[in-house]
Amino acid sequence: MNASRAASQPASTAGQMRAYAGPAILSYGFRPFFLAGAVWAATAVALWLPMLAGRLTLPTLFAPIEWHVHELIYGYVPAIVAGFLLTAVPNWTGRLPVIGTPLLALFLTWVAGRLAILVSAWIGAGAAAAVDLLFLPVLAAVIAREIVAGDNTRNLKVLAMVALLFAGNATFHVEAAFGTGNGYGVRIGIGAAVLLITLIGGRIVPSFTRNWLARQGPGRLPEPFGRFDAAVMVANGVTLASWVAAPQHAATALLAVAAGGLNAVRLGRWAGDRTAAEPLVLVLHVAYAFVPIGFGLLALGIAAPTLIAPSGALHSWTAGAIGLMTLAVMTRASLGHTGRPLTATPSIQLIYIAALTAALARILAAFDIAREAMLHLSATAWVLAFAGFAVVYAPLLMRRRP
Repeated sequence: MNASRAASQPASTAGQMRAYAGPAILSYGFRPFFLAGAVWAATAVALWLPMLAGRLTLPTLFAPIEWHVHELIYGYVPAIVAGFLLTAVPNWTGRLPVIGTPLLALFLTWVAGRLAILVSAWIGAGAAAAVDLLFLPVLAAVIAREIVAGDNTRNLKVLAMVALLFAGNATFHVEAAFGTGNGYGVRIGIGAAVLLITLIGGRIVPSFTRNWLARQGPGRLPEPFGRFDAAVMVANGVTLASWVAAPQHAATALLAVAAGGLNAVRLGRWAGDRTAAEPLVLVLHVAYAFVPIGFGLLALGIAAPTLIAPSGALHSWTAGAIGLMTLAVMTRASLGHTGRPLTATPSIQLIYIAALTAALARILAAFDIAREAMLHLSATAWVLAFAGFAVVYAPLLMRRRP
């Protein structure tokens, strides 16, 4: 990008943003996707418990647990990934964000996928899969176009995670259609999400921490991204690949122990112990902690299957790392991009506490500690966390930035 283009692009982009006269909810990608994603995360779990108990039947071909897993991994997660990427890419490229009608079309593609899965018993497995699988390729095409047009091709690597999510979703549908039940589709999706957290979280957690600590006076600051972080990413990828292929193999347990230790050391290098006074920053560290905890529980579940169920590691990553990290990013990004102070109000802190409770209770249930009570506590806390986000943030996301 030449100097004149770099100088003129921000002014042009800002002018076009000010000229936008459509609904505020369509003025930036994070607005519809964060809000609808949170609503869907709360709704899917609220519906799942009565489905599991046999008190509610939905017109879906999926069994209750299959529907629950699919709609959180391949319904909720892609929505938040879309909101994040559609907000981050304009910062990377200096281009106008995807807004208005194109954003609405992309959002409705995601909504169509949720409805197709919900009524798959009416429309058939093939039609439901075709509609559901459409969103991620369309998202990838939109993001790729923006990155290439903005001469920012080094960030095309983020599309690898989108491709993994798509591959996992396609595998999930194949397994459901043929009744194989090997769980590859579930593990691919969770593995892709964990890798995305370690990639993006590995950048934003130390960055936001450093920015905040720099204003607090002298003291230890987070270590910058370096060779150690790159080595951790490789270890994560190898371990998760082994888990996808051989979830109960001893080699997977050994790799998980190493990956868990490396991620724990990585987290310790980010000076999270100095962030207790700012919940918006502290929650990022707490959320990332569920990554090494998940690796540790994976190894423990393989070595001592009578002590903890495989769902322990799975929910450390899903309810813990994914749930809490996405809420941490959603709450912070929504404040910043709507012109509000970056401060965790009491209601935001309650959202974090509810999400943390959901994760911890679900892990305790995997140890068979008051299992039924912990399952209901986890589900209730999850619903409260995401419904709380929707209630607190809907006014911000649906109004124009001051």
